[in-house]
Amino acid sequence: MGRKVRKVVTLLGAMLAGTTAVVGAAGAAHAAPASSAKPKAKQQCVTGDKLVPTCGVLWGAAAGGFTSAPRDAELKKWEALSGRTASIFHTYHKGDEVFPTQSEIAMTTDPAHPRALLVNWKIAYGSTWAKVAKGEQDKRIDAFAKRIKTSYPQKFFLVLNHEPENDVIARKGSGMEAKDFAAMYRHTITRLKAQGVTNAVNVLAYMGNEKWMAQSWWKDLYPGDDVVDWIGLDSYVSAEKGYYHYGQFADLLDRKASTGKGLGWYDWAVTNHPSKPIMIAEWGVYHRIGHPVDKTAGYNSVLPELAKRPGIKAIVYFDTKHDDQGDRDISIDSTPGNLAAFKKLAANPLFNVKIA
Repeated sequence: MGRKVRKVVTLLGAMLAGTTAVVGAAGAAHAAPASSAKPKAKQQCVTGDKLVPTCGVLWGAAAGGFTSAPRDAELKKWEALSGRTASIFHTYHKGDEVFPTQSEIAMTTDPAHPRALLVNWKIAYGSTWAKVAKGEQDKRIDAFAKRIKTSYPQKFFLVLNHEPENDVIARKGSGMEAKDFAAMYRHTITRLKAQGVTNAVNVLAYMGNEKWMAQSWWKDLYPGDDVVDWIGLDSYVSAEKGYYHYGQFADLLDRKASTGKGLGWYDWAVTNHPSKPIMIAEWGVYHRIGHPVDKTAGYNSVLPELAKRPGIKAIVYFDTKHDDQGDRDISIDSTPGNLAAFKKLAANPLFNVKIA
């Protein structure tokens, strides 16, 4: 009886001390930390260096495109509609516009809903790429650098002149040749760093259209791995069979030169720049305005493609009821069925990434 009493007392003492008693074959009790009996917590995905997520995929949006509606209000409505808070808030600026704006700062410093700012800046607005590269817009660059250093310490994504292919003027001396873009990009990033801007994460966002990829100058756009942090793509698919760029998520990733030669865009990026994370900086599924069709297949195709393409670390939807041509509806709620399919996509835990 004495040995049994001592054993019980030992067990109770271990439990009261917050430990689990492990009884050996000889009957001796050994205390082990109680936490060792608990399953390991599920890994939390967070952003690390250069805002690259440790796991998962960043989820973002630009909402209210081609309208005068405030972008912050439109994003909040889009988030409520889709059922998920965006990790990336996408905005657009040009020339000497003052940004980050107060609303952009508020949206990306909200402790309840952390978001990273993704800002497109057409720095050469009213000028040319060549002039920027020569230093003729250094005052503009320096003013931006000063604002960032004094009012915006958070890490943010910076895109210089997204979709540059569409702005190239392939004429010697135009100041807007592909090589001028590369020189502009390099000069701007180098100067920002020299001015002490260390929190800008640089993204080169291509259009990835077949006709541009077939041009001899397309390769000249790239300014160098040392000034590019992420490689981005702006690309869309139609949900209407028989219309321009009909297809699913894979189709917007795999477009290749219209000559039929070379790699598709995604394969080109991971082959030539394997160290760079990929951002689908604009994407969407559209149909003609006034001709709503089912976008479910397009939305349902996203997750299988992300599973096969580990280079993609962020996707950012561009939501608008009409595009710049006025004939495409890229909204997620053009029909109740389309919204239901998009909400199902948005709810996937793959996108549970915390902005750190």
